[in-house]
Amino acid sequence: MTEKINILLVDDHPLVRDGLRARLEAVAHFDVVAEAGGADEALSQARLHKVDLVLMDINMRGTNGIEATALFKQAFPQIAVLILSMHDKLEYVSQAIAAGARGYVLKDAPGKDIVFAIETVMSGGIYYSAALARQLSRPQVHDSFLTTREQQVLQHIAAGQSNKQIARDLDLSVRTVETHRLNIKRKLGIEGQAELIKYAVEHAHGGSA
Repeated sequence: MTEKINILLVDDHPLVRDGLRARLEAVAHFDVVAEAGGADEALSQARLHKVDLVLMDINMRGTNGIEATALFKQAFPQIAVLILSMHDKLEYVSQAIAAGARGYVLKDAPGKDIVFAIETVMSGGIYYSAALARQLSRPQVHDSFLTTREQQVLQHIAAGQSNKQIARDLDLSVRTVETHRLNIKRKLGIEGQAELIKYAVEHAHGGSA
């Protein structure tokens, strides 16, 4: 990929931004056009500069990086957001992706991984650091992506209940149960009802609510 990529760095530590800028600008087709120490400043910088991609930290004073990602996708849907964080918990990953991030890279990843992540995202792909990708490839941990209510619905699906029965037991509308089913399938990468039931039976956690 040789087309110029304009990058906005968002991190509340100036030294971290300095290190990232030096690392990224060593790549001929990367151009760090602006920096910001927080969400408000980042949004202002995006209005002033042509930005293709935001490299976003999560831990920031005030609005955190996940909330800032959602704000960015609302204000600038054409700008890709790539999370760069020290947190390797899947709950952060799922929250970031749900907010609209196109990838998640750990801060201790090699420099070449960050470069590859940016190029992958700018090519239309989604990128996870290798350590996260290994966790994501384990089916049993996908449940952590689900909300408590979605996990409850999954348990009832495992018990062979219909949407109407689930709605009655959980005091929900049938439409809400249908929405939870759709969200569960989307998060788990499942397409058909049979596949969903199979997954539910295999991964139902009897005691969790």
